[in-house]
Amino acid sequence: MTIRLNNAAKTFPDGTKALLPTELIVKTGEIVSLLGPSGCGKTTLLRIIAGLETSNAGSEIWFDDDNVTSLPVERRKVGMVFQSYALFPNMSVRANIGYGLKIQKLSKIEIDSRVNEVLEMCQLQDFSARAVSQLSGGQRQRVALARAIAPRPRLLLLDEPLSALDAAMREDLRDELAILLRDFEITAIFVTHDQDEAMAIADRVAVMSNGSIVQSGTPEELYRNPNSAFVAGFVGNAMHLDGKNSGNELILEGGTLKLPNKSKGHNVYVRAEDVQINDNGTLSGQVETVTFLGTHYRVGIKGIMPNLLTSILTDHSAPKVGQTVKVAIKSDALILLSLIHISEPTRRRGISDGGVGVEKK
Repeated sequence: MTIRLNNAAKTFPDGTKALLPTELIVKTGEIVSLLGPSGCGKTTLLRIIAGLETSNAGSEIWFDDDNVTSLPVERRKVGMVFQSYALFPNMSVRANIGYGLKIQKLSKIEIDSRVNEVLEMCQLQDFSARAVSQLSGGQRQRVALARAIAPRPRLLLLDEPLSALDAAMREDLRDELAILLRDFEITAIFVTHDQDEAMAIADRVAVMSNGSIVQSGTPEELYRNPNSAFVAGFVGNAMHLDGKNSGNELILEGGTLKLPNKSKGHNVYVRAEDVQINDNGTLSGQVETVTFLGTHYRVGIKGIMPNLLTSILTDHSAPKVGQTVKVAIKSDALILLSLIHISEPTRRRGISDGGVGVEKK
């Protein structure tokens, strides 16, 4: 099922604009993530799609050729997975999954058939008789997914589906969730503030800020070609190289960098993995922090620009705090963003076929 939102917006009674006018298209079978910090409007947008929140006058929500704008949540045939999973703790896994089917008043034969189908898909056959309270966090997540998919909804919505899990389990289940969603072959939209989660699971990511979709695209597109400082920083933690851009070179406190052609009039950003500690580097600074993170070191270097410049080092050893180091950054690793600024209130962002629409006043 294709989802289409036209001019979707939400203003609360106290005047808070939780969601600015937004255009959104999600293709049939596509998995789209709404990614952004707390308060950016992503959950409000998800709740509008679900029918849990009423959008402003003039908004339209279409499921294929059906205008569902005025339909209540129970008539939209949407499956939802909440942060808390909202399972019945004293009921068995089978009873939890079949609950929504009983509400639909399906026959016992049909209920058993569908429950068995999703138990197998979610690899829960061996736990079907257990109470949910006896399951691990990962198993509960799979039960919540199975319960949401059993009624065969037109659309699956997930609100921070992994946030209730500890860090180690979250990473393990991230890949499992991606596999399950594709096995379901259903259009899905999920909300997250975790860029790794969004990039690992979604076909397309819509980055949100201050009530707007500011950029959308595949994970690779967002990472390699951010359209703003916000996206560059939020997706991949790019750092602003604060110096004087002469067009051919960037002059920093700790040396100069060669710039690609047509760099005049742009701010320059770089990601930590592209900052190389190298004796042949053209930049020089002093190590201020060294953090060991198992697979790599995270080294903070002062004296190259006003803020710390961070380098990710995969060597078996790292320089010492206080040591002077040379730093190299290849020109093709630099991210160039135009100095022209479009203020947030004048932006309108749409997500359609992987693209983003912009209107300027």
